Amino acid sequence: MTNYVKIFDTTLRDGEQSPGATMTSAEKLEVAHNLARLGVDVIEAGFPAASLDDLEAVRRIALEVGNPPAGSPDAKVPVIAGLARANKSDIDKAWEAVQGAKHPRIHTFLATSPIHMKHKLKMDPEEVIQRVSEMVAYAKSLCADVEFSPEDAGRSDPEFLYVVLGEAIKSGATTLNIPDTVGYTTPDEFYALIKGIIENTPGMHEGITVSVHCHDDLGMATANTLAGIRAGARQAEVTINGIGERAGNTSLEEVVMALKTRHPIFGLETGIETQQLSRISKLVSNYTGMTVQPNKAIVGANAFAHEAGIHQDGMLKHQGTYEIMRPEDVGVNQTKLVLGKHSGRHALRTRLAEMGHSLDEVELDKAFSRFKDLADRKKVITDLDLEAVIADEFYKPRDVFLLNGLQVSCGTMGMPTATVRLRGPDGVIHTQAAIGTGPVDATYKAIDQIVNVPCTLLEFNIHAITEGIDALGEVTVRIQSEGGSTTMDAQREVEYIRVYGGHGADTDIIVASAKAYINALNKLIIAQTEGTEKMKNDFGVMLG
Repeated sequence: MTNYVKIFDTTLRDGEQSPGATMTSAEKLEVAHNLARLGVDVIEAGFPAASLDDLEAVRRIALEVGNPPAGSPDAKVPVIAGLARANKSDIDKAWEAVQGAKHPRIHTFLATSPIHMKHKLKMDPEEVIQRVSEMVAYAKSLCADVEFSPEDAGRSDPEFLYVVLGEAIKSGATTLNIPDTVGYTTPDEFYALIKGIIENTPGMHEGITVSVHCHDDLGMATANTLAGIRAGARQAEVTINGIGERAGNTSLEEVVMALKTRHPIFGLETGIETQQLSRISKLVSNYTGMTVQPNKAIVGANAFAHEAGIHQDGMLKHQGTYEIMRPEDVGVNQTKLVLGKHSGRHALRTRLAEMGHSLDEVELDKAFSRFKDLADRKKVITDLDLEAVIADEFYKPRDVFLLNGLQVSCGTMGMPTATVRLRGPDGVIHTQAAIGTGPVDATYKAIDQIVNVPCTLLEFNIHAITEGIDALGEVTVRIQSEGGSTTMDAQREVEYIRVYGGHGADTDIIVASAKAYINALNKLIIAQTEGTEKMKNDFGVMLG
């Protein structure tokens, strides 16, 4: 059995299904480029049958990310996968989307648990076996690389799974993915399930990859994934920051660093360049508007922070007393390179390159301008400040409305008032004043009066990037569009309301708040004007 574990990243499919985590096509393409740079083996780029926009996004990723640049080693090019339900229409759309990749894959699935077969599929076990056989064979007729998943395998009868998976192998499946779709199993149960599948599935041989896909409903996704790997699985399906349906998916960074840090236990390798983990975590967080909690393993702000006196004393004596990983291994650079208003372009370019950001001359000019502006207000610029500047400058949609000026007044003696000046898409400057319950509320009301796009503010988060009174403030918001796209299924009409995330950073927290809100509004406007609202069918409880 190989000692290499393939990393199958589904941030762009399963992760994007997390409420509020929707990304634009351009954002998905940028994340895909970064996943390839990270070294993932498979990128599940989306669910092409979900909408024309999703199909086009997967197609672009297949063409641009799934093809090797001239002279690059073929092994470095990731497989590009598209998800499809077990029907010909979905499989055709998946193939249409991924066929331009150097290494395309069709990933099809059908539920196998009693509760899903009875209440969702309304199929008996014999019908499920027949459908799997027919649809895997159909996918195989289009694409050499076919993955099959028995949805809700964690609650399926193991003996029935052996039969279904055996039929999938006979029909041409090369990867068998075992999903704990609702995060129900414990590590011991999942280990036994994977071990039983490897030992008892008819036709199982060395050429078949067994994969695991776990959800975190009971907080055991990473533990279950590692248990499945110990039982013999050699592909892990994961997402950046663990985003995904409900409580989320197995976190890529947790699985990879567990295998690396506990190498004597697992004896397994991955192809991930772990120094990129912190950077891509920030990228995905900014694009989805989903803030990474400070105590998140590996990539959280506090993952390598020590405040307790006894911990600090131990760290000063030997780093290994309280850190089982080096922060540098995940891209958290501890070097204290002092950057300030006297620093030049070369110093900034060098520091950004060390942090994993490769900017062209135009992008460097923009970053340097923002850097100098910040340096005029803050004596020392830290790595975290630079990450916030890069995120605010580049990880955002194109400008429809742009903040051109902001003035607020507030306090106990008067009514909070904000005057906002925005540059519109036609270049015209719009000015509006509004009164609110506080300075942020007043600012948002003034922006609403200019932009005139109905929405609801669902979430507002603010935190300081660094310590000190001159700290850079970072704000993330999530807004919900009012009204939505409507689609029909066989039983009922379903209305879908989209949620958009926004990000902003500034030494002035009111300015940061305005930037974040405008960022989210721009995403909403672009989606509406370009017709990229996804007209999704009602998929019910999907693979995950």
